[in-house]
Amino acid sequence: MSIRPLDLLDIPSLYRYRGEAVSLDSARLLTRGNPLGAVGMLAYMNPRRHVYTAVSDNDGATLLGGITHTNGDTFAKLLYLAPASSLDLPSAPALIDHLSAQAGPWGAFHVLAEVDDGSDAFPALRISGFSVYAWQRMWNVSNITASASTSNWARVKSINLPSIQNLYHQIVPPLLQPVEPAPKYATGFMCNEGPKCYINPSVGMMGIVLYPLIHPEATDVGGKLAALVSILPNRSGRPVYICVRSYQAWLESVLEDLGAKVAARQAVMVKHLVRMVKDEQAVRVPQPAGVTVQPSRVSHMRTKK
Repeated sequence: MSIRPLDLLDIPSLYRYRGEAVSLDSARLLTRGNPLGAVGMLAYMNPRRHVYTAVSDNDGATLLGGITHTNGDTFAKLLYLAPASSLDLPSAPALIDHLSAQAGPWGAFHVLAEVDDGSDAFPALRISGFSVYAWQRMWNVSNITASASTSNWARVKSINLPSIQNLYHQIVPPLLQPVEPAPKYATGFMCNEGPKCYINPSVGMMGIVLYPLIHPEATDVGGKLAALVSILPNRSGRPVYICVRSYQAWLESVLEDLGAKVAARQAVMVKHLVRMVKDEQAVRVPQPAGVTVQPSRVSHMRTKK
């Protein structure tokens, strides 16, 4: 078995397997289409994004896989594996290990993958050291309508960022925060009902995916979500989806009441490339040059009789 980077001679394989690719990044699939299609490939031509594709050859059986990373992120994402019919081969975990190792030099601490419950990629990911840290389902909200013509949503400004980060720390469990970092930029939409409703969109040529952070104390959540969908700028008829992670599962009943359509449940998996060291160690504090510390002295002490 050999694993090597993709070269020009492998381009026909990309075309041949475009219908058998298993996407491991759901938002990218919904917003940019098939990762081996023309639109999907053009979406990766971004100088801020690292992209790596590898090919595994094992006794005539070819397996492809890709991984991506955006500058500044602490995580990388597996893009796809193909073909789906070869994911049960022993070479699949080895290819995933090879792709994950590429993320280290990019500065990533974790590698993420999203996979359907029944996918053949799930066992291969587990063998490669991936574990489930959350579950998610994509809800298609393209056809829901708002009951009111007014909207309480506004674009996020830099002054709102501390409130959004505070909301994030209230909703995302502490164990998941190293894997899902807090928002770093003032992007998305925020409802004016205090810092209780925030939506971060991922936009592409094929669709829009909304990532919500909504506090359980927020009121009329269904109406607010419907209003946001109706006022999304530059939508141009593209489908809209809302990603609901397991730590906000209460939103699913709200979306169901709105008539949204749900896709299959997916496991959100992570592989840690580094281990946090929490052992306490004594550290000597360097003394500035030319500075001496004189011990304090007590010459005498008076006491009251």
